Amino acid sequence: MADAANKYPQNITGSYYVDDQCIDCDLCRETAPANFKRDDDGGHSFVFKQPESDDERALAEEALAGCPVEAIGRDGE
Repeated sequence: MADAANKYPQNITGSYYVDDQCIDCDLCRETAPANFKRDDDGGHSFVFKQPESDDERALAEEALAGCPVEAIGRDGE
């Protein structure tokens, strides 16, 4: 389960975030490219834009559910 205390600083403020469990598998970026990006220096994903529509929220939820290491959370600020 993702932990807001361990989220990457690149995450934009809001409900969704990626924490330090990320293994850079690309699932979230493929599923919800409007919301997740890769930090090339750190080799991990982060939320660069919080979902703003029902479609974006559905894709973010799909990414959260599919994350193989549960590095995506939605209990952030």
